Amino acid sequence: MKIFGFAGYSGSGKTTLIEKLIPLFTGRGLKVSLIKHVHHNFDIDQPGKDSYRHREAGCAEVLVTSSRRWVLMHELRGAPEPHLGEQLQHLSPCDLVLIEGFKREHIPKLEVYRAEVGEALIHPHDPAVVAVAADIQLDTKLPQFNLNDPMTIAAFVLKHVGLS
Repeated sequence: MKIFGFAGYSGSGKTTLIEKLIPLFTGRGLKVSLIKHVHHNFDIDQPGKDSYRHREAGCAEVLVTSSRRWVLMHELRGAPEPHLGEQLQHLSPCDLVLIEGFKREHIPKLEVYRAEVGEALIHPHDPAVVAVAADIQLDTKLPQFNLNDPMTIAAFVLKHVGLS
């Protein structure tokens, strides 16, 4: 599996960009998966549902399945958060894994930068950033793309990971 990441601060447009890139990758016949890291508490389950009640009762894992999809919920219950390598092992084989977040992981990544967010650039301090997509022209030696040009960004990603 080829891995490519997207790093940027909240509100920079990572999710929106990735949402535009996925159909460009799958349209080429690639099987694409994604791992998204969040810094806040989240829950995909709803209070009152059977799976929620089973987790609350103490299950370490609950797998919910149907004819359309399945999801495995794993409760850490105080254990440390698994690192990216461990999370990758949970995925089924695919051609390309997109990583959103994990900005401190040493994987090739595109920095997504939006000036109005007001945060500092990541790439001057992270050698794993191989390119930047921004809404303004930046002073950088890295390849730079317009944040609103997903076709060019997709071509770069595929070339960088060897899938073009």
